[in-house]
Amino acid sequence: MALTLFYRTVLIYLVVLVSIRIMGKREVGELSAFDFVVAIMIAELAAMAMEQTDMPLLVALVPIFTLVALEILLSYLCLKSHTIRNIIDGSPSIVIADGKIIEKELRKLRYNVSDLVGQLREKDVSNIADVQYAILETSGELSVQLKANKRPVTPEDLGLPTKYEGIPTPLIFDGHVHHKNLRNLQLDKDWLLKELRKQGIDRIEDVLYASLDTDGNLYVSEKDRARKRKKNNG
Repeated sequence: MALTLFYRTVLIYLVVLVSIRIMGKREVGELSAFDFVVAIMIAELAAMAMEQTDMPLLVALVPIFTLVALEILLSYLCLKSHTIRNIIDGSPSIVIADGKIIEKELRKLRYNVSDLVGQLREKDVSNIADVQYAILETSGELSVQLKANKRPVTPEDLGLPTKYEGIPTPLIFDGHVHHKNLRNLQLDKDWLLKELRKQGIDRIEDVLYASLDTDGNLYVSEKDRARKRKKNNG
């Protein structure tokens, strides 16, 4: 009995994991109403299959795969049809325009001013008068565009030249070298060790994370135990 439950749990877990991966990489807060409902139904079906050991697995798996297929189909249709996308996901709503709250839109969305002010604070906006537009997205996220005179100054505004900033390349994860990234940069482990020693680190195993930026600067974060060992030896 216990072994059967174990096998069923592992299988259902893998099925749900694969199903969620197939449905796409989106955070919970970015799910549409349909995606959210599908996720809840899959979770409920998975729970039933694990709890009711007398239920044939096929009874749970068929509905799960059907829901995933429906989600993929509707996602494809939403890509092809603006009308279907509006029906399934809805459309964004402007709740602030030129520093004025659009009360009619708030009532329509059943969205109160307290929630609006709270989401503005999350965007580091304390004064509604500073907002040019605030748009409530279909995911419930609030997009805010500040008035031109309230936006942070950028190098472009000041006419200052800027250089390219790429994404730093990870080289060490938890004491393990990422050899593929080293090869892509046409570097090797000997170079990495040499650079680590310049920062007072003798062992790769003592590094929690290391990355190389596009300017050639090596960022290194040591493990706590390595820092403690140095402190005790010092």
